[in-house]
Amino acid sequence: MKLDPRPLALLAAIMLLALPLTGSPSTWLNLTLAGIAMGLIIFVIASGLTLVFGLMDVLNFGHGVFIALGAFTATTVLAALAPWATSPDVASNLAALAAACLAGMAIAAAVGVVFERVLVRPVYGQHLKQILITMGGMIIGEELIKATWGAQLIPLPMPDALRGIFLFGDVAVEKFRVLSMLIGIAVLIALLLVLNRTKIGLLIRAGVQDREMVEALGYRVRRLFVGVFVAGAALAGLGGVLWGLVQQGVTPQIGAQVNLLLFIVIIIGGLGSTVGCLVGALLVGLVANYAGFIAPKAALFSNIGLMVAILLWRPQGLYPVGAK
Repeated sequence: MKLDPRPLALLAAIMLLALPLTGSPSTWLNLTLAGIAMGLIIFVIASGLTLVFGLMDVLNFGHGVFIALGAFTATTVLAALAPWATSPDVASNLAALAAACLAGMAIAAAVGVVFERVLVRPVYGQHLKQILITMGGMIIGEELIKATWGAQLIPLPMPDALRGIFLFGDVAVEKFRVLSMLIGIAVLIALLLVLNRTKIGLLIRAGVQDREMVEALGYRVRRLFVGVFVAGAALAGLGGVLWGLVQQGVTPQIGAQVNLLLFIVIIIGGLGSTVGCLVGALLVGLVANYAGFIAPKAALFSNIGLMVAILLWRPQGLYPVGAK
């Protein structure tokens, strides 16, 4: 179906409205680029959550544990690869970061297999039980993380090549934010291609619509759904690495702290919609940055206010699944 242009027009309108309020075009551009980068990092984290809900109808309130695992794994990997991360060679820095991202995704995916099998599988189709049991799973996961890495904040410094800024006239863009935007765009393209242009994506969507028919054709839908859950956990692990690097440190509560933001994003975008998740994440990132600069006190509730305003306009979110 044709993409509804009105949510995109809203995104553009907010950006244009902020221009005269920020004081100067260079300040506005700095805030806009920072907001887009933040939004794309949030999208990477939230895409796994919206993928699991949209294709499996599972409300996973334990998603934060995969975020935390990715972030803490990155601290261990980057500490082990400190000579690469602090090397003046850009290739070595990027290799260290790639290793941290891959390790974070792998650990989150492995835990995702156990999480799905032990906690989620018995409560398929039961939303209330899903909320309760996955929240319990996140609490347990948080305590296990404390037992493994400790309860204190652990620094997560960026590799040397990603520190600093690119300067274009009066516009300063952090190097890491540029990389974050590229990763976010790559994740978006990969998700859309897999879901809409591959046989696996077709089977997953068909399994959601009519599981018995797909199984009658000889395909194992349960394995497909496990794969979707594991992919969602891996994306959360990747997002956790990026979020931890932005924060320059991680705590066991990092996943729980981001969880609320993720649900705001997928509610704004429309539960289960990948495109809606992207637009919702960009809206949250931009509004948070603009509000933080224009009215710092308003930034504390800007995300909630944005969600309320969107739902008053579109109660099912910007891109309801049936309309995406």
